[in-house]
Amino acid sequence: MKTAVINNNILSDFKQLTKFGLSLSVVFSSIAGYLLAAEIIDYKILILLAIGGYCMVGASNAFNQIIERVPDSLMMRTKNRPIPAGRLSVTNAMIIAVILTIFGVLILYSINPKTALFGAISIFLYTSAYTPLKPITPLSVFVGAIPGAIPFMLGWVAATGQFGIEAGILFMIQFFWQFPHFWAIGWLQFDEYKKAGFNLMPTGEKNKKASKLIIIYTIFMLLVSIVPVFKITGALYLHPVSALIIFILGVVMLFYGIKLHKEQTDVLARKLMLSSVLYITLIQIIYVIDKFLH
Repeated sequence: MKTAVINNNILSDFKQLTKFGLSLSVVFSSIAGYLLAAEIIDYKILILLAIGGYCMVGASNAFNQIIERVPDSLMMRTKNRPIPAGRLSVTNAMIIAVILTIFGVLILYSINPKTALFGAISIFLYTSAYTPLKPITPLSVFVGAIPGAIPFMLGWVAATGQFGIEAGILFMIQFFWQFPHFWAIGWLQFDEYKKAGFNLMPTGEKNKKASKLIIIYTIFMLLVSIVPVFKITGALYLHPVSALIIFILGVVMLFYGIKLHKEQTDVLARKLMLSSVLYITLIQIIYVIDKFLH
Protein backbone atom coordinates (compact mmCIF):
# COMPACT_ATOMS: atom_id res chain seq x y z
CA MET A 1 0.00 0.00 0.00
CA LYS A 2 2.80 2.40 1.00
CA THR A 3 4.71 1.59 -2.20
CA ALA A 4 1.60 2.34 -4.28
CA VAL A 5 1.24 5.76 -2.57
CA ILE A 6 4.93 6.55 -3.19
CA ASN A 7 4.61 5.47 -6.83
CA ASN A 8 1.49 7.61 -7.21
CA ASN A 9 3.34 10.60 -5.74
CA ILE A 10 6.30 10.07 -8.07
CA LEU A 11 3.99 9.80 -11.06
CA SER A 12 2.07 12.90 -9.97
CA ASP A 13 5.33 14.89 -9.58
CA PHE A 14 6.56 13.69 -12.98
CA LYS A 15 3.28 14.82 -14.56
CA GLN A 16 3.61 18.23 -12.88
CA LEU A 17 7.27 18.61 -13.85
CA THR A 18 6.53 17.83 -17.50
CA LYS A 19 3.16 19.70 -17.44
CA PHE A 20 1.22 16.64 -18.54
CA GLY A 21 -1.88 18.46 -19.85
CA LEU A 22 0.10 21.02 -21.84
CA SER A 23 2.43 18.33 -23.20
CA LEU A 24 -0.56 16.25 -24.36
CA SER A 25 -2.02 19.26 -26.19
CA VAL A 26 1.34 19.72 -27.96
CA VAL A 27 1.40 16.02 -28.92
CA PHE A 28 -2.18 16.45 -30.22
CA SER A 29 -0.98 19.34 -32.45
CA SER A 30 1.92 17.27 -33.81
CA ILE A 31 -0.36 14.32 -34.61
CA ALA A 32 -2.83 16.66 -36.35
CA GLY A 33 0.04 18.04 -38.47
CA TYR A 34 1.15 14.50 -39.33
CA LEU A 35 -2.36 13.38 -40.33
CA LEU A 36 -2.69 16.47 -42.55
CA ALA A 37 0.49 15.64 -44.47
CA ALA A 38 0.60 11.84 -44.57
CA GLU A 39 -0.64 10.16 -47.73
CA ILE A 40 -0.51 6.77 -45.99
CA ILE A 41 -0.68 6.79 -42.19
CA ASP A 42 2.26 4.95 -40.67
CA TYR A 43 1.22 4.12 -37.10
CA LYS A 44 4.81 3.44 -36.07
CA ILE A 45 5.76 7.02 -36.98
CA LEU A 46 2.63 8.30 -35.25
CA ILE A 47 3.62 6.55 -32.00
CA LEU A 48 7.25 7.73 -32.28
CA LEU A 49 6.05 11.28 -32.89
CA ALA A 50 3.76 11.16 -29.85
CA ILE A 51 6.47 9.76 -27.52
CA GLY A 52 9.28 11.92 -28.93
CA GLY A 53 7.06 15.00 -28.86
CA TYR A 54 6.09 14.38 -25.23
CA CYS A 55 9.75 13.94 -24.26
CA MET A 56 10.73 17.22 -25.94
CA VAL A 57 7.93 19.29 -24.38
CA GLY A 58 8.37 17.56 -21.03
CA ALA A 59 12.10 18.38 -21.09
CA SER A 60 11.40 22.04 -21.93
CA ASN A 61 8.94 22.29 -19.04
CA ALA A 62 11.34 20.57 -16.63
CA PHE A 63 14.21 22.93 -17.56
CA ASN A 64 11.81 25.86 -17.21
CA GLN A 65 10.80 24.79 -13.70
CA ILE A 66 14.44 24.33 -12.66
CA ILE A 67 15.28 27.87 -13.81
CA GLU A 68 12.09 29.40 -12.36
CA ARG A 69 12.03 27.54 -9.04
CA VAL A 70 12.33 30.76 -6.98
CA PRO A 71 9.59 32.73 -8.81
CA ASP A 72 7.43 29.56 -8.78
CA SER A 73 7.68 29.45 -4.98
CA LEU A 74 6.17 32.97 -4.81
CA MET A 75 3.06 32.31 -6.90
CA MET A 76 -0.06 30.59 -5.59
CA ARG A 77 -0.54 28.80 -8.92
CA THR A 78 2.95 27.27 -8.96
CA LYS A 79 4.23 27.02 -5.39
CA ASN A 80 3.10 23.40 -5.06
CA ARG A 81 5.13 22.25 -8.06
CA PRO A 82 7.62 19.47 -7.15
CA ILE A 83 10.79 21.64 -7.01
CA PRO A 84 9.55 24.71 -5.02
CA ALA A 85 7.55 22.39 -2.73
CA GLY A 86 10.75 20.47 -1.96
CA ARG A 87 9.51 17.09 -3.20
CA LEU A 88 12.08 16.95 -6.01
CA SER A 89 15.67 18.16 -5.90
CA VAL A 90 17.13 20.33 -8.66
CA THR A 91 19.67 17.57 -9.41
CA ASN A 92 16.99 14.92 -9.93
CA ALA A 93 14.89 17.32 -12.01
CA MET A 94 17.94 18.07 -14.16
CA ILE A 95 18.60 14.33 -14.66
CA ILE A 96 14.97 13.85 -15.78
CA ALA A 97 15.17 16.86 -18.14
CA VAL A 98 18.43 15.68 -19.74
CA ILE A 99 17.17 12.10 -20.20
CA LEU A 100 13.94 13.39 -21.78
CA THR A 101 15.95 15.64 -24.12
CA ILE A 102 18.23 12.81 -25.28
CA PHE A 103 15.36 10.35 -25.72
CA GLY A 104 13.23 12.96 -27.46
CA VAL A 105 15.91 13.93 -29.99
CA LEU A 106 16.82 10.30 -30.72
CA ILE A 107 13.17 9.24 -31.18
CA LEU A 108 12.42 12.20 -33.48
CA TYR A 109 15.68 11.56 -35.38
CA SER A 110 14.49 8.00 -36.04
CA ILE A 111 11.55 9.58 -37.93
CA ASN A 112 13.80 11.94 -39.92
CA PRO A 113 16.63 14.41 -39.16
CA LYS A 114 14.56 17.56 -39.82
CA THR A 115 11.98 16.53 -37.22
CA ALA A 116 14.75 16.08 -34.64
CA LEU A 117 16.29 19.43 -35.63
CA PHE A 118 13.04 21.36 -35.11
CA GLY A 119 12.42 19.51 -31.85
CA ALA A 120 15.90 20.45 -30.61
CA ILE A 121 15.43 24.09 -31.71
CA SER A 122 12.19 24.26 -29.74
CA ILE A 123 13.86 23.01 -26.51
CA PHE A 124 16.82 25.36 -26.98
CA LEU A 125 14.70 28.48 -27.59
CA TYR A 126 12.24 27.70 -24.80
CA THR A 127 14.98 27.03 -22.25
CA SER A 128 17.79 29.38 -23.32
CA ALA A 129 15.86 32.37 -24.69
CA TYR A 130 12.20 32.49 -23.61
CA THR A 131 12.63 31.44 -19.95
CA PRO A 132 15.59 33.77 -19.13
CA LEU A 133 13.86 36.70 -20.91
CA LYS A 134 10.59 36.41 -18.94
CA PRO A 135 11.76 38.50 -15.95
CA ILE A 136 13.48 41.03 -18.24
CA THR A 137 11.02 41.99 -20.97
CA PRO A 138 7.44 41.37 -22.18
CA LEU A 139 9.09 40.63 -25.56
CA SER A 140 9.74 37.15 -24.12
CA VAL A 141 6.24 36.28 -25.39
CA PHE A 142 7.43 36.90 -28.98
CA VAL A 143 10.47 34.66 -28.42
CA GLY A 144 8.36 31.98 -26.71
CA ALA A 145 5.89 32.00 -29.59
CA ILE A 146 8.56 30.46 -31.87
CA PRO A 147 9.04 27.14 -29.99
CA GLY A 148 5.34 27.24 -29.14
CA ALA A 149 4.44 27.30 -32.85
CA ILE A 150 6.60 24.32 -33.83
CA PRO A 151 4.31 21.35 -32.86
CA PHE A 152 1.62 21.65 -35.60
CA MET A 153 4.36 22.14 -38.18
CA LEU A 154 6.49 19.33 -36.67
CA GLY A 155 3.87 16.75 -37.61
CA TRP A 156 3.98 17.86 -41.25
CA VAL A 157 7.78 17.64 -41.28
CA ALA A 158 7.61 14.18 -39.66
CA ALA A 159 5.33 12.97 -42.46
CA THR A 160 7.15 14.57 -45.40
CA GLY A 161 10.73 15.21 -44.28
CA GLN A 162 10.29 18.68 -45.82
CA PHE A 163 9.76 22.20 -44.56
CA GLY A 164 7.84 24.13 -47.22
CA ILE A 165 4.96 26.59 -47.48
CA GLU A 166 2.52 24.07 -45.96
CA ALA A 167 4.57 23.62 -42.78
CA GLY A 168 5.17 27.39 -42.77
CA ILE A 169 1.43 28.13 -42.72
CA LEU A 170 0.83 25.64 -39.89
CA PHE A 171 3.65 27.36 -38.00
CA MET A 172 2.17 30.84 -38.60
CA ILE A 173 -1.31 29.79 -37.40
CA GLN A 174 0.05 28.60 -34.05
CA PHE A 175 2.53 31.52 -33.87
CA PHE A 176 -0.09 34.28 -34.15
CA TRP A 177 -2.57 32.37 -31.96
CA GLN A 178 -0.20 32.48 -29.01
CA PHE A 179 -0.30 36.25 -28.59
CA PRO A 180 -4.00 36.67 -27.72
CA HIS A 181 -3.81 33.40 -25.76
CA PHE A 182 -0.79 34.31 -23.60
CA TRP A 183 -1.73 37.96 -23.22
CA ALA A 184 -5.15 36.83 -21.91
CA ILE A 185 -3.32 34.61 -19.37
CA GLY A 186 -0.92 37.49 -18.59
CA TRP A 187 -3.94 39.72 -17.97
CA LEU A 188 -5.60 37.19 -15.65
CA GLN A 189 -2.42 36.40 -13.73
CA PHE A 190 -1.05 39.96 -13.81
CA ASP A 191 -0.70 40.44 -10.02
CA GLU A 192 0.67 36.93 -9.45
CA TYR A 193 3.23 37.34 -12.23
CA LYS A 194 4.21 40.78 -10.90
CA LYS A 195 4.84 39.26 -7.46
CA ALA A 196 7.25 36.78 -9.08
CA GLY A 197 8.96 39.45 -11.19
CA PHE A 198 7.31 38.56 -14.52
CA ASN A 199 5.39 40.84 -16.83
CA LEU A 200 3.94 39.25 -19.93
CA MET A 201 1.71 42.15 -21.01
CA PRO A 202 3.03 43.75 -24.25
CA THR A 203 2.72 47.28 -22.81
CA GLY A 204 3.71 46.33 -19.26
CA GLU A 205 0.18 47.06 -18.02
CA LYS A 206 -3.41 45.85 -18.36
CA ASN A 207 -4.57 48.69 -20.58
CA LYS A 208 -6.23 49.62 -23.89
CA LYS A 209 -2.90 49.54 -25.76
CA ALA A 210 -2.48 45.89 -24.71
CA SER A 211 -6.05 44.94 -25.65
CA LYS A 212 -5.63 46.70 -29.02
CA LEU A 213 -2.60 44.47 -29.71
CA ILE A 214 -4.68 41.42 -28.72
CA ILE A 215 -7.25 42.41 -31.37
CA ILE A 216 -4.57 42.98 -34.05
CA TYR A 217 -2.89 39.60 -33.48
CA THR A 218 -6.26 37.82 -33.38
CA ILE A 219 -6.99 39.28 -36.83
CA PHE A 220 -3.56 38.10 -38.11
CA MET A 221 -4.29 34.61 -36.71
CA LEU A 222 -7.73 34.55 -38.31
CA LEU A 223 -6.44 35.57 -41.75
CA VAL A 224 -3.53 33.08 -41.74
CA SER A 225 -5.91 30.29 -40.63
CA ILE A 226 -8.07 30.60 -43.76
CA VAL A 227 -5.29 31.30 -46.32
CA PRO A 228 -5.28 27.63 -47.55
CA VAL A 229 -8.81 28.12 -48.97
CA PHE A 230 -7.25 30.29 -51.73
CA LYS A 231 -5.19 27.36 -53.12
CA ILE A 232 -1.87 29.21 -52.72
CA THR A 233 -0.34 26.98 -50.04
CA GLY A 234 0.87 23.97 -52.00
CA ALA A 235 -0.54 20.64 -50.84
CA LEU A 236 -2.30 22.27 -47.88
CA TYR A 237 -5.85 23.09 -48.94
CA LEU A 238 -8.99 24.00 -47.03
CA HIS A 239 -12.50 23.74 -48.50
CA PRO A 240 -14.77 26.82 -48.29
CA VAL A 241 -17.19 25.31 -45.72
CA SER A 242 -14.30 24.45 -43.37
CA ALA A 243 -12.76 27.90 -43.91
CA LEU A 244 -16.10 29.49 -43.01
CA ILE A 245 -16.39 27.44 -39.77
CA ILE A 246 -12.81 28.42 -38.82
CA PHE A 247 -13.58 32.05 -39.64
CA ILE A 248 -16.65 31.98 -37.34
CA LEU A 249 -14.57 30.43 -34.52
CA GLY A 250 -12.00 33.19 -35.01
CA VAL A 251 -14.70 35.84 -34.92
CA VAL A 252 -15.78 34.49 -31.49
CA MET A 253 -12.23 35.11 -30.23
CA LEU A 254 -12.22 38.52 -31.88
CA PHE A 255 -15.55 39.36 -30.22
CA TYR A 256 -14.08 38.68 -26.76
CA GLY A 257 -10.94 40.63 -27.68
CA ILE A 258 -13.07 43.67 -28.66
CA LYS A 259 -15.21 43.32 -25.51
CA LEU A 260 -12.02 43.15 -23.42
CA HIS A 261 -10.79 46.33 -25.14
CA LYS A 262 -14.02 48.11 -24.22
CA GLU A 263 -14.52 46.81 -20.68
CA GLN A 264 -10.97 45.88 -19.49
CA THR A 265 -12.17 43.14 -17.10
CA ASP A 266 -10.64 39.86 -15.93
CA VAL A 267 -13.93 38.10 -16.71
CA LEU A 268 -13.53 38.91 -20.42
CA ALA A 269 -9.82 38.02 -20.36
CA ARG A 270 -10.86 34.57 -19.06
CA LYS A 271 -13.49 34.20 -21.81
CA LEU A 272 -10.90 35.18 -24.41
CA MET A 273 -8.42 32.66 -22.99
CA LEU A 274 -10.98 29.83 -22.98
CA SER A 275 -12.16 30.69 -26.51
CA SER A 276 -8.52 30.63 -27.68
CA VAL A 277 -8.04 27.09 -26.28
CA LEU A 278 -11.24 26.01 -28.04
CA TYR A 279 -10.09 27.68 -31.28
CA ILE A 280 -6.67 26.01 -31.53
CA THR A 281 -8.15 22.59 -30.68
CA LEU A 282 -11.05 22.81 -33.13
CA ILE A 283 -9.05 24.31 -36.01
CA GLN A 284 -6.67 21.34 -35.95
CA ILE A 285 -9.56 18.87 -35.90
CA ILE A 286 -11.33 20.76 -38.71
CA TYR A 287 -8.20 20.81 -40.89
CA VAL A 288 -7.76 17.04 -40.48
CA ILE A 289 -11.46 16.22 -41.05
CA ASP A 290 -11.48 18.51 -44.11
CA LYS A 291 -8.58 16.56 -45.61
CA PHE A 292 -10.19 13.14 -45.06
CA LEU A 293 -13.67 14.15 -46.20
CA HIS A 294 -12.53 15.35 -49.60
